[in-house]
Amino acid sequence: MAFSVKPIGVVKSSIKNRRKVAHDDLKAQIIVDPAYQKALDGIDSFSHIIIVFWLHKIKKGERLIMQVHPYRNPSLPLKGVFATRSPVRPNPIGLTVVKLLKRKENLLTVAGLDAIDGTPVLDIKPYLPEQFSNVELTIPGWVKKNR
Repeated sequence: MAFSVKPIGVVKSSIKNRRKVAHDDLKAQIIVDPAYQKALDGIDSFSHIIIVFWLHKIKKGERLIMQVHPYRNPSLPLKGVFATRSPVRPNPIGLTVVKLLKRKENLLTVAGLDAIDGTPVLDIKPYLPEQFSNVELTIPGWVKKNR
């Protein structure tokens, strides 16, 4: 099955390459296409939102990589890309929960976005933590040590 998606906006960020990682306090902007401005109505009543984006700098060959060293740390054992937040994956889709700092018309200012400047945004959703509040989480030790 083949399908296509159309970006609804683009990221404006000081992060220019994917080797740098966003910090929780790093601000970025999401410039939403004016055609979708009405779709943002009510978004500013949420403190946090989910940004779904296309990792547009991932090369076709990188989409074939199935295992990586988490956090690009060769001292950690190889893990499957689906067990990591690595940008290399078969479908280079990124997803991050960010703090919504401000909305002005079709411009969202956010904190904590780990997408580089120019990244196409595919979707925006409100973050509703109660959907996950009754979930008992298990996180591997290698993740806890590297957070």
